[in-house]
Amino acid sequence: MTHLFQALVQRVDSWRADNYPCSDYPAIREILEFAQEDSGQLRYLRRAQFRALETYWYLRLVLTTPRIVDLYSELFPAPRDRRAAMGLTSPEIVALIADDGLEAVLKRLPTDNAFVKKHGLESLRETLALDYPSYILALAMGAGKTILMGGIVATEFALALEYPDGPFVENALIFAPGKTILGALRELADIPYERLLPPRFHKPFAASLKLTFTRDGDKQIPITWGSSFNVIVTNTEKIRIQKPMAKNGAQHRLFGGVKEEEATELANLRLQAIASLPHLAVFSDEAHHTYGQKLLGKWEKDAVSGELVFKDDGIKKVRRTIDYLARETNLIVVVNATGTPYFQRQPLRDVVVWYGLGEGIRDGVLKELAGNIKVFELGDAEAAQLVGEVIDDFVATYWPVALPNGSPARLALYFPNLETRDELRPAIDSALARRGIGADAVLVVDNKSSEATRRAFEAVARDPAAPHRILLLVNMGTEGWNCPSLFACALVRKLAHSNNFVLQAATRCLRQVPGNTHPARVYLTGTNRKTLEDQLAETYGTSIHELDSQHAERVEKEIRLHKPHLPPLLVRKRLLRFRRKASGEVAGGAGAVSPAPTFVIPNITAPAAAVVATYTIAETAGGDTRLQRLDAGDDTLASGTEDWGLYAAAAELGAHYHLATVGLLAALRAAYGEADIPAHHLPHLGRQIESQRAEYEEYHEEIDVAVALVKPDGFDIRIEDGQPVYTARISFARERASLYKTATDTADAALALKSSFHYEGYNFDSGPEAEFLDWTLGLLKNQAHSIEGLWFTGGLTDPAKTELLAEYLGEDGRWHRYTPDFVIRRSDGKHLVVEIKKDTESPAINVDLARHARGEAPQSAEGRKAVALKRWEDLNPDRLAYHVMFADTELHDEGKKVVRDFIFGGSAP
Repeated sequence: MTHLFQALVQRVDSWRADNYPCSDYPAIREILEFAQEDSGQLRYLRRAQFRALETYWYLRLVLTTPRIVDLYSELFPAPRDRRAAMGLTSPEIVALIADDGLEAVLKRLPTDNAFVKKHGLESLRETLALDYPSYILALAMGAGKTILMGGIVATEFALALEYPDGPFVENALIFAPGKTILGALRELADIPYERLLPPRFHKPFAASLKLTFTRDGDKQIPITWGSSFNVIVTNTEKIRIQKPMAKNGAQHRLFGGVKEEEATELANLRLQAIASLPHLAVFSDEAHHTYGQKLLGKWEKDAVSGELVFKDDGIKKVRRTIDYLARETNLIVVVNATGTPYFQRQPLRDVVVWYGLGEGIRDGVLKELAGNIKVFELGDAEAAQLVGEVIDDFVATYWPVALPNGSPARLALYFPNLETRDELRPAIDSALARRGIGADAVLVVDNKSSEATRRAFEAVARDPAAPHRILLLVNMGTEGWNCPSLFACALVRKLAHSNNFVLQAATRCLRQVPGNTHPARVYLTGTNRKTLEDQLAETYGTSIHELDSQHAERVEKEIRLHKPHLPPLLVRKRLLRFRRKASGEVAGGAGAVSPAPTFVIPNITAPAAAVVATYTIAETAGGDTRLQRLDAGDDTLASGTEDWGLYAAAAELGAHYHLATVGLLAALRAAYGEADIPAHHLPHLGRQIESQRAEYEEYHEEIDVAVALVKPDGFDIRIEDGQPVYTARISFARERASLYKTATDTADAALALKSSFHYEGYNFDSGPEAEFLDWTLGLLKNQAHSIEGLWFTGGLTDPAKTELLAEYLGEDGRWHRYTPDFVIRRSDGKHLVVEIKKDTESPAINVDLARHARGEAPQSAEGRKAVALKRWEDLNPDRLAYHVMFADTELHDEGKKVVRDFIFGGSAP
């Protein structure tokens, strides 16, 4: 455990296991628990995003937003461990620490260039130099950094609204370099925040949020200076401190307290508007660009002294901008989202979350590459043969392949320059012609292409009907280009080494979408292979060999709702309610009236009046000046407290606690007589009311409800062929892939779609569940029946997608939701709810069902769920029956009779 992110994983895991304790701000538990359904399926975020969000809030609330240097002290209290975590492991440094101590060595970092360069400590120096909390969230491409930033902002704003005096962010600046990545940030406007925040948090958040994207040419940002709940999205160039054309006195006054070399730079109008916003957080997307082409800078010889000097001009461009904001407003935190935890193979020492390419492939977030990195040992002179082989292989392997939304597989060929592309274009056209593919399938794009060509290039990434499948790219299609239908990349001839271009080009085809099962493929020359190997090591700490052998361990699928308007299940429910106990009558009796409270005059002292001290300027014998307090020069301000009349006090307390003014007036007179009431007594009188009226009782109310089996509004909606299509994303372990079933996996797909599969596919938890569907469909096929629907409901557990949820009190004393496995509906409106359980759970369930029959509470976890559903049957004997079937590896025959009788009209309810 040698890195911050490794140490934090253990702490965050423990925090999660304890249900996110936070006594000062308990709402964070409500928000983080909302992100997960009771089944363990995440409601919206991916696992990597949720893990990063948990870590962020652990840092913010449990560790109170420490600076990185303080975080090292917290996580690594032993100097030996802290030294290792900071990368101070060379024998020379270890000896220095042994002699002089760790703090003495750290003090050398800001000024000792030779020491820093010798031991490769540039990243550590930059990390420890920050005066404000700044964290790097390093998530590989495709993990969803933009959505993660939106999730952080949403939860910050929600908590700021919940706790107005809390330490929460009320404004956010999100920036990225260049227009390509800025375009990707527009996804912030489309995030379904209602799936990130519980309803009671989402409504005030949605009403307060003001999202602003800066526009070219605007000198100012259209925000109200000093306001709250703004999210400003811009590119780096629009907000960094710019050098002025000339100096003047006003500029000097603006930067009067800044170093002389910084005084020549001026915060532009946009930045000044941002600096006016209180409680600010800064988010940097693709943070490795934040500091210029070189993340930290470079070493150069000083022209005068000849010594090596670290030139950090890249840092200054944006870092000074953030430093300026930190001075001008209360900057709460800086969050840097990037895809790498390394700089030139040095681990960045402020990375608090790391999710790499390998994890992305294992989790199904990225396409597999296993066995699909093709290296051609061909020289530059044989490039025509190379592109021909690539075209032939791609067409043979991927031409029939398409994504679930119909987007055909595409190939991108990256060229080092226009001359190479134009030279090889005839060879590409010839290879396609041999396969019967016309030139209209080819799109040629470079950084100087026309606007129409650029629009066609953008359409390839988002429009399934876009005709182009072979893309010839020069200086295009790398960072920020999100094209899920790109299945293959070819790097033709030797490409530039700078800015990780080879790496960015080679990995563009890895972006995955739910439901795709086809791997990606990368075509390389021998020279580009070496460059890619180096850049993988520098950026991700991995290798081509590791990626080439990495297999997905999780699978993502997109389910489609086929029957969005199923008739609801009409049932009677028994709801637990609470009410204030009545006094003087039977509790809960009709017409009960709570008496007015009785008051005791609070025994508290009035707040002390403010004192104004008087000072003068005194000169010392040494010629210095200082402030000296004058004896007897203090004045006391009038007390800020006021007295309230009895009527005004009664009205104030009545408005706060919904009590009759007349009764309160009588109670105040009984305590104070006709005297006025000091204002500082009112809060204490309010607490007396609360203590006297905080007696409540439980009662149950039975109501008829229409339970929606599916709620289309809880699904993602897109338009296909003019019709709405409702979808959702699910994720499960690869070993459970055989339990994911579609209608075509059954014996009669037409019958399955007609009688079942209200959404497709069904994600079963066990083989017996899948067996039950097949067995029941077989009954429906072979005999006449009156069944309208056989639906697997256990896969939908999100309250936003279904109302078929039974509530039970868990062993932890908290209420939980549970969704039954199957619902069978008959044409007479009667329903059979079926649960499939393991044999090992039958004793506990049967015992608890027997307890329920005797009026006793269930004791086991599975028994509590079964009893919750049994209560539905008890309240609806003419509408609904509940049946539990047990299974080992297969369903037991004795449990099938109830189902058969229900279908064919035997002893059905």
